[in-house]
Amino acid sequence: MAALTFQLEHTDNNSKARAGTITTDHGVIETPIFMPVGTIGSVKAVTQQQLKDEIKAQIILGNTYHLYLRPTTAIIEAAGGLHKFNGWPKPILTDSGGYQVFSLAENRKLTEEGALFQSHIDGSRHLFTAENVMDIQRSIGADIIMAFDECPPYPSEYAYAKKSMELTHRWLTRCFTRFNETEDKYGYSQNLFPIVQGSTFEDLRKESCAFVSSKEATGNAIGGLSVGEPEAMMYDLTALCAENLPYNKPRYLMGVGTPWNILECISLGIDMFDCVMPTRNGRNGMLFTTKGVINIRNKKWATDFSVIDDGIDCETSNYYSKAYLRHLFVADEILGLQIASIHNLAFYLWLVGEARKHIIAGDFKSWKTSTREIIKQRL
Repeated sequence: MAALTFQLEHTDNNSKARAGTITTDHGVIETPIFMPVGTIGSVKAVTQQQLKDEIKAQIILGNTYHLYLRPTTAIIEAAGGLHKFNGWPKPILTDSGGYQVFSLAENRKLTEEGALFQSHIDGSRHLFTAENVMDIQRSIGADIIMAFDECPPYPSEYAYAKKSMELTHRWLTRCFTRFNETEDKYGYSQNLFPIVQGSTFEDLRKESCAFVSSKEATGNAIGGLSVGEPEAMMYDLTALCAENLPYNKPRYLMGVGTPWNILECISLGIDMFDCVMPTRNGRNGMLFTTKGVINIRNKKWATDFSVIDDGIDCETSNYYSKAYLRHLFVADEILGLQIASIHNLAFYLWLVGEARKHIIAGDFKSWKTSTREIIKQRL
């Protein structure tokens, strides 16, 4: 077993963009990287084989809150961990469940001990603490596990944001204590990433970055963004956090976002991304393509027999026509949701892969500017 390592390989001369490799016991991850979200151990409408072979995912996410409730950690442990349970052979990252608890604001109570919440499934009551969230993630068996934090809403008053951040920091210390006194499970290394908070206040963000950096973790995350704040504010705070986190560790921006958000944040020095947008929007008929954004339900695609997107290397995207995919959506055929989800994820992985190539080639900034304008247009 070896702890996660990060090798920085290239930096862009005209931005903060960087290309590197993260090495885990389940494989190497080339950065910048997008991580498909598999909340309950499954990326919606997509098989593990499609994730690996067509989409070319290098790491996926699971969620502590959802996996704890079902199938339960007892079943995952009996299977030998989430990798064996769902058949995914590459790295897995688990969110701590903090964001889900945040989203259950009407059905949870925060205390120094932790977060008391009601299950969205059956109303049963549960307590998440810094300690048992570490234990749960150990049992799930993720390669990267996230610290338990509170994600304050937008907007937040300064006093609340500061109190929330300080609680997150106290929980973080407890997370590391528990993590360090427990052992890796299933014969491979597990790694704990802390999370920067501080809402939209620059001084709190700097303070949180300093506290997080002091833990000397193998990687660091930025949380509490893409929760409703203006896009320009998100970029400013992302840049601030990236500048104040260790240069030689991977930086993970949680829950962001659109393809153009990702391009911009790569230019600010972010290495890792996740978001439900490609699959969620795909299931609603929105496709991201190399030529722009498509609402596949629009009648204009009814007789467009060109393939979904010949600009990316994905068998599904290169095989089915827009007309056929529109027909599936209009007919309420489940295959349409699957095709759209596979395509959107493949597009996101193509996008970060191309970003990496252009960082290495030295022309990332100009490529980013032209690509962003193309992929944002509505077709």
